[in-house]
Amino acid sequence: MSVRRFASAVCPVLVLAAITICAPASHAANEPDIPTVDAGIGSCRADFNVKDGSGKPLYNAKINITIKYGFMNMRKAQLEAPTNTDGRARFTGLPNFSKRPLEFVITSGTVSKKEIDDPASNCNATFNVTLRVH
Repeated sequence: MSVRRFASAVCPVLVLAAITICAPASHAANEPDIPTVDAGIGSCRADFNVKDGSGKPLYNAKINITIKYGFMNMRKAQLEAPTNTDGRARFTGLPNFSKRPLEFVITSGTVSKKEIDDPASNCNATFNVTLRVH
């Protein structure tokens, strides 16, 4: 009888310990999700880190792109992604090649800046953008 009591007392503790040890660490729990827009055209992506003139992340800066694709570039996708509190945003599913480089327009308030990407030469681009008021 004492073996059953011992087993009924120890088993739940061992199960809880096993779950705690085997559970994946949640280091990203404090990080905000990166807003991601999927173009659904290809496998390339572009990551953005947007900051102001003093180096602080810009929240809710808008990143726009118009992608023309398909036969004679007749199809068009207009996409927009806002930045999160860390000034980050991501576009996925960008075309693997394009007749013209992709032109991203980053806007915050009255300030804007253009970034150019050629997915044929840089399929996974990262842009560190600083928006300064002139």
